[in-house]
Amino acid sequence: MNEAIVVNHISKSYGKKVSSPLSRQRGGGGESVGSVAALSDVSFSVGKGEVFGLIGPDGAGKTTMFRILCTLLLADEGTATVDGFDVVRQMKDIRKRVGYMPGRFSLYQDLTVEENLQFFATLFGTTVDEGYDSIKAIYSQIERFKDRKAGALSGGMKQKLALSCALIHQPSVLFLDEPTTGVDPVSRKEFWEMLLMLKEREITIVASTPYLDEVRQCERVAFLSEGKVMGIETPDMILDRFKDIFNPPGIEKNVQSSMVNGQSDNVIEVSHLVKAFGSFHAVDDISFTVKRGEIFGFLGANGAGKTTAMHMLTGLNQPTSGTGRVAGYDIRTEHEQIKKHIGYMSQKFSLYEDLTVAENIRLFAGIYGMQDDEIRAKTESLLKQLKFEEHKNDLVGSLPLGWKQKLAFSVSIFHEPAIVFLDEPTGGVDPATRRQFWELIYEAASRGITVFVTTHYMDEAEYCDRISIMVDGKISAMGTPEELKRNLRQPDMDHVFTYLARKATRSSD
Repeated sequence: MNEAIVVNHISKSYGKKVSSPLSRQRGGGGESVGSVAALSDVSFSVGKGEVFGLIGPDGAGKTTMFRILCTLLLADEGTATVDGFDVVRQMKDIRKRVGYMPGRFSLYQDLTVEENLQFFATLFGTTVDEGYDSIKAIYSQIERFKDRKAGALSGGMKQKLALSCALIHQPSVLFLDEPTTGVDPVSRKEFWEMLLMLKEREITIVASTPYLDEVRQCERVAFLSEGKVMGIETPDMILDRFKDIFNPPGIEKNVQSSMVNGQSDNVIEVSHLVKAFGSFHAVDDISFTVKRGEIFGFLGANGAGKTTAMHMLTGLNQPTSGTGRVAGYDIRTEHEQIKKHIGYMSQKFSLYEDLTVAENIRLFAGIYGMQDDEIRAKTESLLKQLKFEEHKNDLVGSLPLGWKQKLAFSVSIFHEPAIVFLDEPTGGVDPATRRQFWELIYEAASRGITVFVTTHYMDEAEYCDRISIMVDGKISAMGTPEELKRNLRQPDMDHVFTYLARKATRSSD
């Protein structure tokens, strides 16, 4: 095999060790001193023109490996070459030949689409005109929005722009670190169609992803866990060999979750709700109710109007017309009361990373008006439940993503709100950790807390009691997962979502 990337015995360590509760239960290292090995004696190679997956649970070392191969980070030990160039001695040569989409949004949100593209072209010593033919098939899909600021784009359009920026200098190797996190299933499928088109031009692609359908698009995958390569095989072989991580058993659904103590009163009531921005109706006449203790999935493609609707329900935005009540309070006139009786976890991580676990809990409990004695007692109980007792004084920024999200959810319901709003709470998290997160959701629902959740994982949609799917600002379908699959004659929720989302007529972007 003609190799584009060769990694030999790479190791990289960082400062303080953060051990997981799972590793402690298994007898693994639980000390919180010394250093943590992000990568430990990692070796693999990637053939020219290959689509290669780098997968594994949160904190496995994937991003560290990407940064080393892109010459943004130096390894402690070992060697690596990209296109035949050494990542230490010949980093300037490598930077001319690679494109990189990091896990976090890589564009400048205050620059327009066109300005971002021009900036990256200049950064790589080329021009948009010189590189246009290499990105035409992708960039032409968003070029009519060239004067729009990148921060105002939907997830699917951001993907296309970021990929165009990464390809403008015509690289031979493309590194993609979870490029589709937070993007709806239809846009994800379109993104991978674009990647396979790049393969036809013999561009080598190395990608990480938490989505199993994307893992299967790779020719080979390396599975990383705790900084070590556990296996390199075809996707199906790896997913089967480590199915406890990638395909954990489903959660048993409690069919009575919408009836708590015999009650089924509505805690959300929405009637003909509209939110207009000029002539554009982001939310266009929607009506629905949600019961106490119900897990209600609020789905839709990027730009369909979900987040705008959620902002109105949580008191962050005012409707143009229509009515709504949340926890008994009017969304027009009593939005401050609503904020006191709900929990909220946003798409972007909602805790303070430079505060400790215990300090975050205390801060948010105080904001919700809880008393000191109650805060102390509940904090001890929560730390025990999450198995965080040994990490209460750790900075939140040092925790793995899955831990952060479980903590953020627990903090959002710490004051026992009537409703908790979760805006894509598990984006970028591996399947096993997502399952643990949903166990927390089920436990909250069993206590009578209503869970209003958006997600782009269609397996999570199956866990909801009922689902609504928005298309073009309207609710296109609503019902239980089984009802939606039966009525639309689709085999699973992924097909249901795709079937409805492809009927969109307006440009959400």
